[in-house]
Amino acid sequence: MLIIGLTGGIGSGKSTVARHFEALGVPVIDADDIGRQLVEPGRHALTVIAEHFGADMLDDSGQLNRARLREQVFAHPEQRLELEAILHPRIRAEIQQRIADLTPACGYCLVSVPLLIESGWQGLVQRVLVVDTTRAMQIQRTTARDGMTRQQAEAIIASQIGRDARLQAADDVIHNEGNLTALREQVEALHRRYRQRAENQP
Repeated sequence: MLIIGLTGGIGSGKSTVARHFEALGVPVIDADDIGRQLVEPGRHALTVIAEHFGADMLDDSGQLNRARLREQVFAHPEQRLELEAILHPRIRAEIQQRIADLTPACGYCLVSVPLLIESGWQGLVQRVLVVDTTRAMQIQRTTARDGMTRQQAEAIIASQIGRDARLQAADDVIHNEGNLTALREQVEALHRRYRQRAENQP
């Protein structure tokens, strides 16, 4: 099984790229989806977060108030590290389990991890695929999609690895400047290469 790590800065278009690969029949394991599942009501990770950061991180229905928690941890970098210490080991373990559950017939899979490089998780994958775009495009997409202010978007970008360092860590790069046709063509070309590479694996 060939394992491709998909990563990129916030607003780079990782989710769109992942959907294109899924449409081609490629299994995609999404760390963000796993993270959301881990903090659903009744899950132990949510209890730990509420105990550590305060019960006001939950809304009236017991759901995690993501906006409040995000604002809190990005205002206090040491708390972001504390949150990652709670969630990252659980997310990593679940990713490894889902990879193990895949059948060899899949050929290859994508593991989408926004902080793949920052977290030092390259050892989970065999190739790193970076979705790259400009800083201006990141800010535009993030503020439009998530309702963040420009300042909040810039704070998140600043907390992530720099564009040049991310590209240096890449085995493959998809350039996403907003042209969906060009994006799809890049995905399809990589899909052909990955299938061939998977077939040639011992």
